[in-house]
Amino acid sequence: MSATLTVVGLGSGNPDRLTLGIVKKLTAASVVYVRTKEHPVMAALAELEITAQSFDGLYESLSSFPEVYEAITSQLIEEARSAAPGTNIVYAVPGHPMVAESAVSLLRQRCPGEGIELQILGGESFLDEAFVRLGFDPIEGFQLLDASGIRSSQLQPELHTLIGQVYDTFTASETKLCLMELYPPEYEVIVGHALGVEDEESIITVPLYELDRLEGYGNLSLVYVPANRTADIRKRTFARLHEIVDILRSPEGCPWDREQTHESLRKNLIEETYEVLETIDEDDPEHMKEELGDLLLQIMLHSQMEEELGTFTVFDVIEGLNDKLIFRHPHVFGDQSASDATEALQNWEGMKAEEKRRKGLKPEEQSALSGVPRDLPALMKAYKLQKKASKVGFDWDNVSDVLAKIREELDELQEAIDTGASEDEQLLELGDLLFAATNVARFIGADPEEALTRTNRKFVNRFQYIEQSLLRKGTTVQQSSLDEMEALWQEAKIQERKV
Repeated sequence: MSATLTVVGLGSGNPDRLTLGIVKKLTAASVVYVRTKEHPVMAALAELEITAQSFDGLYESLSSFPEVYEAITSQLIEEARSAAPGTNIVYAVPGHPMVAESAVSLLRQRCPGEGIELQILGGESFLDEAFVRLGFDPIEGFQLLDASGIRSSQLQPELHTLIGQVYDTFTASETKLCLMELYPPEYEVIVGHALGVEDEESIITVPLYELDRLEGYGNLSLVYVPANRTADIRKRTFARLHEIVDILRSPEGCPWDREQTHESLRKNLIEETYEVLETIDEDDPEHMKEELGDLLLQIMLHSQMEEELGTFTVFDVIEGLNDKLIFRHPHVFGDQSASDATEALQNWEGMKAEEKRRKGLKPEEQSALSGVPRDLPALMKAYKLQKKASKVGFDWDNVSDVLAKIREELDELQEAIDTGASEDEQLLELGDLLFAATNVARFIGADPEEALTRTNRKFVNRFQYIEQSLLRKGTTVQQSSLDEMEALWQEAKIQERKV
């Protein structure tokens, strides 16, 4: 039988709050370890003639907190293993052993497997003092976060938020930057130092932007962000967006939004997508932000309609997307590798095929052209169909053969026109010509949709140059001859080259 390892809490810092049971356990211990001697209670232990060994040296010799906690855990376990049976080893930590004590969590995981009896005696946590000194009731909604690993995704403004482990100015700065992703710079937060410790306690209210300009951060420091349930603070949260869309679709909401269906909003989804693409082409981030919001609204509305039917919610959509991204990136989240984009794409396609097999589908029995959306714009669809056919070897050998095919299709279109073929036949010949031209894009590594978009933009710019030039002359395109417009068109081309 190994020694007994007991973890006790030294409380928030006021020696008067030490429990009698913990004092007795410390006094009777064979050996006492403390995580740090930088704690107000240590002076009281010295008065009780309780000697303790600290792990402060590990903080100086190791480069990260996880390494420190792992080293503390290993040393305590080794001490308990090698000690004589009946030895009572006590490990004392600030506050409560089960609050923000990573080494205690590790001991709870490892001691049973090592055959070590582990006991834990609670002490007053810094939370007890925080509830009293900062004056809030945690039942109203409360969360405790660690400054050393805080993320903006954890923030919930409707909850009272305590951020512990604010050891120094650096962690205060990291905390500030995280909070400012959700809260305005002027938002008031409260910094507490040594809460409940006589002559050491300090409680300061500051605007968020000044959080890392304060002095006095240390082992007993925390940041308190009061709960705020106003819509103004919550407007940067996804939960608020979901709430707003739900309200709009509710009986008390907007009559127009209530009447919409998947079918009625179909065209809106397409239009908003193209408006986003336009902002990308224009390299206009501010406009892009707005249009991405409009596109997101369409996704939220369609998801809300299904939530009302009980089929799925937008959170199911998010879950499915997260699962898909992780599954299809085994070179990021799994044990595969990808040295370049080509290998990454191969992994993606391989995992797509695996997804189908798991759904009971057999990729090898499906058409090589499957997976191309029916309602894609024709030019984009032609490009995707050709890419899929190319993957199974149905392709031209080189771009020269494709250009020859274009000339062949052009001759056939010319013949259909010259011979007075039906409109339907001429239409089909035109389609063949466009399809052949799309093939060239793949061979030169271009996106045909982007190529035509650029040409459209170029046409608009040149034509508007003609209109503006004519207006300066006191005339319009309707009043000008084709020769006049052509001359201005050539001027526009020259101006483009100068830019």
